[in-house]
This record gives sequence, C-alpha cells and structure tokens, in this order.
Amino acid sequence: MEPKIGISSENLAGVAHALNHILADEFLLYTKTRNAHWNVEGPDFHTKHLFFESQYGQLDEIMDSVAERIRSLGHYAPATLKSFLELTHFSEVLHNKNDSAGFITELLNDHESLIIHLRENINIFANELKDLGTSDYITGLMETHEKMAWMLRSHLR
Repeated sequence: MEPKIGISSENLAGVAHALNHILADEFLLYTKTRNAHWNVEGPDFHTKHLFFESQYGQLDEIMDSVAERIRSLGHYAPATLKSFLELTHFSEVLHNKNDSAGFITELLNDHESLIIHLRENINIFANELKDLGTSDYITGLMETHEKMAWMLRSHLR
C-alpha cells in the first residue's frame, strides 16, 4: 500500500531510488571497514582493531536506518550483494599491506566522497522531490559521516 504523505508517487520513487544508491554505498563502506577490522596488522593492531569495530558498528546502524527510510516511503530496499555492487559508486581496493594508515586513508576517502554525495542531494530531495523529511534525514546522515571522517583523519596527523 502506497503511503499517503503528501509526496507524489513519482517523487517517492525518485527518493527511494536515490536512497538505494546511498544504502549501497553504506553497505560497501561497512564491508570495507569490517575488512580493516579483521585484517589490520602492525604495532597499533589492538587500538585500530577496536577503532574499526566502533566505526563498523555505527555503519551497521546507518544501513538499517537507510533501509527503513526506504521502506517507510513505500519501496523495497535492495538487499543482495549483486544489487549493492550495481548501485554503489565505491570500488574495492586490494591492499599490498594491511597497515592501519592504508585502511584509514581508503576509508576516509570513501567517507568524504559519500559526504559530498549527500550534500549534493539535500536540496534535490527538498526542492525537486518535495521530500523535506528525507532532506533532513540525509543532512543528519552527512553530519554523522563528517564526524566519522574527522575520527579517521585524526589518525593520519
């Protein structure tokens, strides 16, 4: 049953489609952060292992929240590896060595890329698709990623 929330069917579909891409990016970022958690090596192993665990925990909550936002708008969230790989704008990186600086740099680049993508869509959701709720939602999501990126960036100083 389609929600009757003051947003046209076409706009709801447009918002859900855009959120599908965001969910795919969140899933890839989560997976890459899990990889860092599992495979980081070096003298700072223990602290970085715990740090990456903290970050993937946040990303797990974000993924659930994005998927639930899609569902609240009357659409289904993508939930297969194939669909995530088709929808994401991230790529996988093979590491020559599993040091914390390499993982942190890669994750930071992805967070910053996602922040830019979210920022670019705030006004599209509000003005073009007439969905102030999702505009507000991704503003908060952007702020969460800004903080996560700050935490990553601080390790590289």
